[in-house]
Amino acid sequence: MVTGVTREQALALLKKYNKEPFHLVHAFTVEAVMRWYAKELGYEQEQEAWGIAGLLHDVDFELYPEEHCKKAPELLAEIGASEELVHAVVSHGYGLCTDIEPVHEMEKVLFAADELTGLIGAAAKMRPSGSVSDMEVSSLKKKFKDKRFAAGCSRDVIKQGAQLLGWELEELFEKTISAMRSCEIFVQSQMEQQ
Repeated sequence: MVTGVTREQALALLKKYNKEPFHLVHAFTVEAVMRWYAKELGYEQEQEAWGIAGLLHDVDFELYPEEHCKKAPELLAEIGASEELVHAVVSHGYGLCTDIEPVHEMEKVLFAADELTGLIGAAAKMRPSGSVSDMEVSSLKKKFKDKRFAAGCSRDVIKQGAQLLGWELEELFEKTISAMRSCEIFVQSQMEQQ
């Protein structure tokens, strides 16, 4: 995938439209998770592009929540983002705020992992360690089944994401936990630099 932008341009755009620490942490987390998945799934040459898609996936959410995924193309045009990048960003909202379907494997991963990183992040905060480092799939499954826990994280989207990828839910959980374990320090360092 060609993004048409550098990470520096992507980060500047993200920070222009996102100031809340919660949104920045989410953007950095999804960026790093996407890079991990690119490597894991054999797209190592595209790690940077997958990461940029993750970094910018919610670029319009903080300021334009009612226009989420609809305002993004306009914002991405400011930095000359490629059509591929725009499609990836917009398709992560498939079924919720757009009818643009995720097609490429990267888009399907973004669709599935975006929502799941929120659930895993919320579950990690509840742990004595406050970290994903010691989280087991079994404990995440319990949180997933409890509809009141992190109620804003759509279980249907997570299930649909696993189906799009042709994976069992447990495989998506396991991989995304591993991805988040690998990036906790990166996310902390990114937040310290802001």
